[in-house]
Amino acid sequence: MASRRSEQQSEIKLKVMRLISEIPEMSSRQVADAVGISNGSAYYVLTALVEKGLVKLENFKKNPKKGRYAYLLTPKGIREKSILTHNFIERKREEYENLKKEIEALEEEAGLDRKYSLKTGKER
Repeated sequence: MASRRSEQQSEIKLKVMRLISEIPEMSSRQVADAVGISNGSAYYVLTALVEKGLVKLENFKKNPKKGRYAYLLTPKGIREKSILTHNFIERKREEYENLKKEIEALEEEAGLDRKYSLKTGKER
């Protein structure tokens, strides 16, 4: 099983890749804000993705600000994003099943009927 830190890094990488596949012209600051990480972390993640060949940088052709770039997923990046997405879904399904079992055990321990909601006082 992967460490929690490794899982967090994979989730951040996936979020960044999803963002730039939707909006390639995002700046590293915009990526940082959207993902909830520091600007330095976003820059580090984007640079690592470029170095690994998962993302390439292209200048905007018609942009008056010639320093602006677009982050584009490469075919290798698209494959990696697909793998990360699959792993994320599997991890979340496992977490969901474990949480569901824990809730059922707590409901049984507390003597609650699973169909009854304490919050609403009604059957679910």
